[in-house]
Amino acid sequence: MNKIKLNLDGTGKKIGIVQSRFNSNIGEGLLTACHAELLKLGVKPEHIRIATVPGALETPLILQHMALSEKYDALIALGAIVRGETYHFEVVANESARGISEVQLNTGVPVANAVLTTEDDDQALARMQIKGTEAAQVAIEMANLVRAL
Repeated sequence: MNKIKLNLDGTGKKIGIVQSRFNSNIGEGLLTACHAELLKLGVKPEHIRIATVPGALETPLILQHMALSEKYDALIALGAIVRGETYHFEVVANESARGISEVQLNTGVPVANAVLTTEDDDQALARMQIKGTEAAQVAIEMANLVRAL
């Protein structure tokens, strides 16, 4: 059996990050954790590019531009969608996730989705550290897996 091994070596990898500014304190927490983990995995600071967008619905467009530029081995989406009192939460959460998935399927560039969808701010604050860290790991793992295939 020829099984591809898990590879979290970020050496030489170029990573693009799109961060939503809506719920900015959560986005910043995600970014801090993600950036620290990328460095820990061997990605050079100069190989990480961060673009900010107003909200989660704008994220897929900038991810797509980054993917089509052919400058990045993987991309990361960061943000938080916190349930409110209206149906808008479902629209934003569903469309953001759909758009992010479409970018990676249409371009072949892996996208780690760390746009949190939570019931309240407390849930988002509790998850931002681990999800930011996991997003970095997913991006590196998928970049290496795509290359290995």
